[in-house]
Amino acid sequence: MSRRFGDEVVALCAPLTDPGDFDVLLDRVGDARVVMIGEASHGTHEFYRWRAALTQRLIAEKGFSFVAVEGDWPDCDRVNHAVRCSPEAPDDPRGALLAFDRWPTWMWANEEVLDFTRWLRAHNAALGDDERVGFHGLDVYSLWESLREIMVHLREHDPAEVPAALAAYRCFEPYGESARDYAMITRLIPAGCENEVADLLVRLRERAAAESGGTFEAWQNAEVVAGAERYYRAMMAGGPESWNIRDRHMDDTLHRLLSHYGDGAKAVVWAHNTHVGDARATGMAASGTLTLGQLARERHGEDQVVLIGFGSHHGTVVAGSSWGAPLREMPVPAARPGSLEHVLHADAPERALMVFPRGERPDLLTATLPHRAIGVVYDPAHERVRNYLPTVLGDRYDAFLWVGGTHALHPLHSRQIDTLEPETFPSGF
Repeated sequence: MSRRFGDEVVALCAPLTDPGDFDVLLDRVGDARVVMIGEASHGTHEFYRWRAALTQRLIAEKGFSFVAVEGDWPDCDRVNHAVRCSPEAPDDPRGALLAFDRWPTWMWANEEVLDFTRWLRAHNAALGDDERVGFHGLDVYSLWESLREIMVHLREHDPAEVPAALAAYRCFEPYGESARDYAMITRLIPAGCENEVADLLVRLRERAAAESGGTFEAWQNAEVVAGAERYYRAMMAGGPESWNIRDRHMDDTLHRLLSHYGDGAKAVVWAHNTHVGDARATGMAASGTLTLGQLARERHGEDQVVLIGFGSHHGTVVAGSSWGAPLREMPVPAARPGSLEHVLHADAPERALMVFPRGERPDLLTATLPHRAIGVVYDPAHERVRNYLPTVLGDRYDAFLWVGGTHALHPLHSRQIDTLEPETFPSGF
């Protein structure tokens, strides 16, 4: 299998030795409005480092407006204030990253992200307020944290709307901030807290349309509450619907951010390959599963969106052995024979960049090959069965970064974090 594609791998792969080698990829980005940069795991040093290096060039040379990540809005908003040099924020983003307390904390509270956010703060310090580059969360999980943020905002800025927020908060209060308990009760009471959340969301949408300032953040927190409530209800039904609600929420949040930043705004997105890649080029499509990358292409047009994947052959990774388990460094065994990673290992440089041609494409980009994906829950002993997704590489991404051997990233804190969140569908991605 690897020899079948050998010459094509050699022809497609350019060595990746330093950020200067991204010139050809920046040419491909051109005037695109959205660049999504993936990762084949949430715990690999090289994926985070190279992604940050590429993002720095996109910001410095292409004028990208913000970075949006697969993280919670309230947590990332603290980082946003730090990197944008807000007067009330600390000088070092480290404190904001250490405040991430939802499992898996290492996804964003790690040394690699800290280095990037310090660079971003220094970059922003030389710019005016309206030119500074933001850092935002796209994800849907922070139901209770977002409710509390709404309460704080309304008590200070619009006390007349506090009763609507209290109604939503009190509806969720009996579940003790346990998403699983709330999801379970919706099997008996299908509507759950849907009506209270809808009322709050409508009110904050209307205020955001009429005002400026901090109202956008309150509106986004209300969108998170509404999205989380739908997500937890859908989880009990099984199937892909909860995944689709989550990725649609991330797509909608990205769209709101682009609109909020104004005409000409451009976004860099950081998320797992399973969100960044186009589901239509994978085995996900057969079940009706959508992805953020697919939705972005459909919303903005393929010429305005560049999707970039990552892959590796072997190494180490940070993950948990089960949902909520303590983080630990685990081995990543050599890739499964016949997989994309096995093919690239045979003939690609140790670090390589592939930018896919727009016209006629070689077989490597049109064949269906298993492509490894490691989530925050990982079992190296069973990965050959559980961790590969059939993929047409040239349709799933526009470019691909390859690192043959990798190392675990460096978490900022290793203490056990309690988790009240149910495991994400399908495997903690």
